[in-house]
Order: sequence, then structure tokens, then C-alpha cells
Amino acid sequence: MSRRRNRPGRKERSLKKRRGIYVLPNLITSMSLFAGFWAMLAAIEGRFIDGCLAILASLVLDGLDGKVARATGSTSRFGVEYDSLCDLVAFGVAPAVLFYLWSLQSFGRLGIVAAFLFAACGALRLARFNVQVDSVGTKYFVGLPIPAAASVLVTTVLFCDFIGVKPPVDFLPMVFLVFVLSFLMVSNIHYLSFKELGLARLKSFNWLVATLLFFILVAVQPQVMGFVILVLYVLGGPFGARYMARKRQMSAEQTQPLDEQVTSA
Repeated sequence: MSRRRNRPGRKERSLKKRRGIYVLPNLITSMSLFAGFWAMLAAIEGRFIDGCLAILASLVLDGLDGKVARATGSTSRFGVEYDSLCDLVAFGVAPAVLFYLWSLQSFGRLGIVAAFLFAACGALRLARFNVQVDSVGTKYFVGLPIPAAASVLVTTVLFCDFIGVKPPVDFLPMVFLVFVLSFLMVSNIHYLSFKELGLARLKSFNWLVATLLFFILVAVQPQVMGFVILVLYVLGGPFGARYMARKRQMSAEQTQPLDEQVTSA
């Protein structure tokens, strides 16, 4: 009888199994971390294009680890926290270091402040996302996602290299760009997440043709199209928020006369 009582039950064994660390998704997350670390090394050595490509590779791996974890049923709280820490390195610190050495270093203390602000706002953005992940829906992101902000800096470097602009780029709008991205990451502006568009369920032939044309345009000029697409995405947040505010104001103005009629009656 005593031996049976000391044996762990089925519920205890299942809890112990859930607490384990799944290898495959966390291995992919570690690869994303390594790509961000390697991007910083490449930037220090002056190989900015290689560093940009490493951050883009980290972006792909970051999207892959979550899909693998959900597909294999290996999601865990440890994986979520580890993914956030790796994102801070790959999309917060690495782009800040790369962009500082590429452009911001020319502006002295102002460049240091801008680079640190980007990394700090990225950390705040990730912390807020972890806190609000259960209360905010999946249709929108609150604030500019840190991978998108990092991608803007990366595509800016690639676009400037494409048009023949070589480092160091002592161009003041670059500092302004970093400050704007830092503000947008910690703002309350909603950005579309593309998680509920249902692209996999579309059966329209026109959508297929449009998607093929889109990928062809990106493949022909990836440095230009990547920069343009990300800039449009970043601008879409503030403009979309302004449009929704006007729409709410118009609806409030339309319902106000009805309320006055009811009170007067």
C-alpha cells in the first residue's frame, strides 16, 4: 500500500512533462539569437550588409520557432520568455549597434542617446507585449512590433547601399528616424498583425495573381521594395489611427441629434 501511495499520479506526471524544456523550438530561437549576435560582430568589423542579412535571417527564424512550437504542441512559458529575451538582442540591441556604427556615431552623444533609446524602447515594447498577451486580441499589435522597427533600420541600410550611399552616413534624418521608431514602439497605436486575414483559406484567382506579382516585385528589387513596404507599414499605423478617430467622431456627431430629439420629447 505504501509503495502505491508514493508513486506519482497521472496528473503529476503530466505536469512534470509540461514543465520540461522543448528542444526544437528553443533551438530555433537560439539560432535567432546567434544571428543577432553575429550581426553585431559583423557591424563592429564594418560589414554592415552582412549584419543586415543576419538580422533578416533572425527575423525568419523568429517567425519559424513559434509556428514549430504550435504545430508540435510544444509551447511553454519558458519558450515565451526565452523568445522575448532573444528578440531583445536580435531586434533591439543588434540593430541599435549596427545603425549606430553605420550612421549615428557621427552625431556624438546624440547618436548614443538615439541608439540606446531604440534598444530601451524595444525592451519596454516586449515587456508590455508579455503582460498584455492574454488581454489583447491577435488582430492588432499595440505599438510598432520590435521586429518591424528593426527591419526598417535594416532595409534603410540596404536601400542606401543600393543607391550608392556609403558609411558613415552623417545625415540628420537618420537620427529622427530612430527617435520616431522608438516612440512608435511604446505608443498605443494599433498595427495590423496579419494573423487573422485568412490568406490560407482564400480561393480567389485574382488574389493568387496579385500575390505572385507582389513576390515578383520584391524579388526583382528587394532592397527597394523591402524599404518601401516597411515604410508604408510604419506610416499605416498613425494614419489608420487618425482615420479611426475621425470615423468615431463622425458617428458620434450623427448620434448626437438623435439623443437631443429623445431628451426634448
